[in-house]
Amino acid sequence: MQLLLTIHFLLTLLATQPMENKFTFLALGDSYTIGEAVDESERWPSQFVQRMNVAGKSFHAPEIIAKTGWTTDELQAAIAEKNPKGPYDLVSLLIGVNNQYRGNSLEVYKKEFIELLEQALVFAGNNPKHVVVISIPDWGVTPFAEGRDRNKIASEIDQFNFINREVAAAFGVVYVDITAHSRTASEDEDLIATDKLHPSAKMYSYWSDRVFEAMKDQYQ
Repeated sequence: MQLLLTIHFLLTLLATQPMENKFTFLALGDSYTIGEAVDESERWPSQFVQRMNVAGKSFHAPEIIAKTGWTTDELQAAIAEKNPKGPYDLVSLLIGVNNQYRGNSLEVYKKEFIELLEQALVFAGNNPKHVVVISIPDWGVTPFAEGRDRNKIASEIDQFNFINREVAAAFGVVYVDITAHSRTASEDEDLIATDKLHPSAKMYSYWSDRVFEAMKDQYQ
């Protein structure tokens, strides 16, 4: 009987203790968010969560809605299908490289990017400080782009990034520019994954560090 009473007391005590409060993170995007050609733990959202946890800012594993090849409209369709439930403590948005790759118009990109950012804000409980937009890296410097007009690719990437930066500023969300660093891959092959196109874990580490520096003070 005494043993049963002791067990009951311990269970009651545990039930009344506050649960550990962990922050939630929704990452929206394409191959650069799902981490094509790297391990799951090496994706930038995963590395970011690891950084935050080491810093004592406890995060759940990221919830990711992203797939290689997605354009803005395909990400919109996936979000509608997945119907994620917020609010989240952090929402990231990195999308547009496939719009550029397929030759889609800047006007359509701007319209759909605005719609996606509006959704991201809703998912973040309408707190712009908890939404981060990440610029599109330049795939034109990779071995995959050999034989293509690299200057044209760079120019078009800059145009798409001008739009997402402008829209991010209008909404008052955080903006992290990783494009300039992505272009250093032409001088450092370790920044490119084995598929000769996507970022390596090393490059993703830089992205996660930049997002960490931009967001760390938002979470106590």
